[in-house]
Amino acid sequence: MRLSQRHPGRKQHDGAMRHMIDYLRVSVTDRCNFRCTYCMPPEGVSYKLHDEIMSFEEIAGFTAAAVGAGVSRVRITGGEPLVRRDCAGLVERLAGIPGVDDLSLTTNGSLLESQAVALKAAGLSRINISLDSLDAARFAAITGGAGLGPVLAGLESALDAGFSPVKVNAVALEGIEDDLGDFVELTRDRPVHVRFIEFMPIGRRLGSGLWKFVPRAQLLARLEEYGRLRPVASPGGAGPARYFQYEGARGTIGFISSMSDHFCSRCNRLRLTADGKLRNCLFSDEEVDVRPHIAGKREELTRVILDSMNSKKFDRRGARPGTRTMSQIGG
Repeated sequence: MRLSQRHPGRKQHDGAMRHMIDYLRVSVTDRCNFRCTYCMPPEGVSYKLHDEIMSFEEIAGFTAAAVGAGVSRVRITGGEPLVRRDCAGLVERLAGIPGVDDLSLTTNGSLLESQAVALKAAGLSRINISLDSLDAARFAAITGGAGLGPVLAGLESALDAGFSPVKVNAVALEGIEDDLGDFVELTRDRPVHVRFIEFMPIGRRLGSGLWKFVPRAQLLARLEEYGRLRPVASPGGAGPARYFQYEGARGTIGFISSMSDHFCSRCNRLRLTADGKLRNCLFSDEEVDVRPHIAGKREELTRVILDSMNSKKFDRRGARPGTRTMSQIGG
């Protein structure tokens, strides 16, 4: 059934908007055990207190209402979601909501080795691992001193647990060119789908010295030095990545070109922050506090969600610059 049939009062958007907003990203914590230079400012951030963070019951209640408003895909994010106790328990709750057709999680992988089997058994469909370098020294420099070994072990555990597809997200910062050969081999040897993501200055000012990225066209040209890349379909998921594959490779190479090739007009997502704020644009600080509505009537919460969907502009040029960092938003 089409969403406009389920909710006759829902407005139709102008221009290119002809798709449904069916994807919800849920941040379960603003805490992270990494200190990635592009994600967290050098001075750090002030973490929310325990009672400021949404409970699993609240997250499940909101998600159920969002499904009623047309959402069918849900991704669990952080901070680092696996630092929150019993993340598998939340997965089981969300997987049990009728209408959640795809449930995924993004993690830095450092705590995944001991949790992958439980997450799979709880009903998690897919997993993305943030991994910006396969060189131990560069990885430590980016992450504030974290070790590469536990992340690689987490990646192997995800494959062993039967997750498919397993995606690796690498932020395309300056210097990533030196890592390309290792990422290419990863896709040849494993059914791993590497996506290069252009750095987005979320919560940062231009000119801060950190707004530097390698655009998709430049990376693609360098990657073609390792062999011919042919366009292929997405291995699965609801994201905007464009995928390519080397002949004989088990995995793929993808690009998320959020800066050099805006895809705002095709955006299909909402974001729920760990402290219960609903955002319809990553690049804007405009948000609505939904926690007071979760314990009330489901119809009122659904109305709040639909209002957020209907006010989505699909053009970041009209957005008020954001001040929250990516770790505070949930990516």
